[in-house]
Amino acid sequence: MKVVFYTNEYPPYNYGGAGVVVEYLTRELSKLMDVEVRAFGDQRSRKPHLEVTGFEAWKELSKGAHEGFGKALEAVSVNLQFCKNNTADIVHCHTWYTNLGGFFAKILYGIPFVMTTHSLEPLRPWKREQLGQAYDLSCWIERNAVRAADAVIAVSAGMKQDILSCYGVPASKVHVIHNGIDLDEFRRSDSTKARRRWKVDLKTPYVLFVGRITRQKGIIHLVNAVRHIRPDAQVVLCAGAPDTKEIAHEMKATVSAIQRTRKNVVWIRKMVPKDELIELYSHAAVFCCPSIYEPFGIINVEAMACGTPVVASAVGGIKEVVVPEKTGLLVPFQARKDGTYEPHDPARFSRGLADAINRILANPALQRRFSREGRKRVEQHFTWKSVARKTADLYKSLVKR
Repeated sequence: MKVVFYTNEYPPYNYGGAGVVVEYLTRELSKLMDVEVRAFGDQRSRKPHLEVTGFEAWKELSKGAHEGFGKALEAVSVNLQFCKNNTADIVHCHTWYTNLGGFFAKILYGIPFVMTTHSLEPLRPWKREQLGQAYDLSCWIERNAVRAADAVIAVSAGMKQDILSCYGVPASKVHVIHNGIDLDEFRRSDSTKARRRWKVDLKTPYVLFVGRITRQKGIIHLVNAVRHIRPDAQVVLCAGAPDTKEIAHEMKATVSAIQRTRKNVVWIRKMVPKDELIELYSHAAVFCCPSIYEPFGIINVEAMACGTPVVASAVGGIKEVVVPEKTGLLVPFQARKDGTYEPHDPARFSRGLADAINRILANPALQRRFSREGRKRVEQHFTWKSVARKTADLYKSLVKR
């Protein structure tokens, strides 16, 4: 059997969880079958049973386009290139950026079309701030793909319910397969290189955030919580790749205001290399994930694999990863009723994050227990070998049918 993956992200151009999933899942699947990856970019590599090719956008298509439309039109141009010269038995797409290509491949070559939903466009209304009217196009592409796909992979049971609610497809079409982790790679590191580089005090406990600067990740709510976090703890924000100029400006202004009264806030304004990320996870007293929408939240699995206690918002797939009072603490989250997914009471949510963080900071025994149980849970439930096996079984059932 041969599967072809269509993906927006693939190393070295990963900027979110979807790229991490594709990187590790294709590597593990290549032990079971032939895998081809077609990605946005200029990648070129060939390993046993794993071939990767990048495709550049047709810039001519976006010339003179209305502001905000260019990226969406370029995505369409890459999708058209993706579906040429197919030699695979099945096509597997990730994110709306590639769903159109999967739909075309299904029609042109008569092969099963699988899509993994890492998030749902209708549940991310803040993307209109980023895409403008092109957000309507991304929503249409995703809706068409979910209905046309032979199987939809949901990365959590919560995501499955969202898919059924948004799109009304048969429940039998949606398969829950959680994401995984490389347990050999993500484990405690004794290095001090990254902390020294970014001027993190080695002797002072710190709270860590890792993620893009986007409404979805809730980083502004964590920054607003900093004034309530114990003053003897550092706060390390590993946050880059802002979605828009507006949120970049808001982040800068909010962090700058905090830093004027609190000097132990370190802002790393980029996505750091994997070895540095693992070191930062490994030595954090608490990892905080304040997301307002999170279908899975692979960052929590990464933190737990490195033995770090987690404080996270009780939303989406996070509730299937973090076990309250065992691997970390979950902070209640109530969304506003206007469809924005912003917290009903932002100040209360930020204070809840701070209170949970302070509880762990004040209790070394609790830290050690959460650390030990977090690593154990990841080892038992979130391995790429298991994810690949379940995915391969799904492929086989579709090709056979």
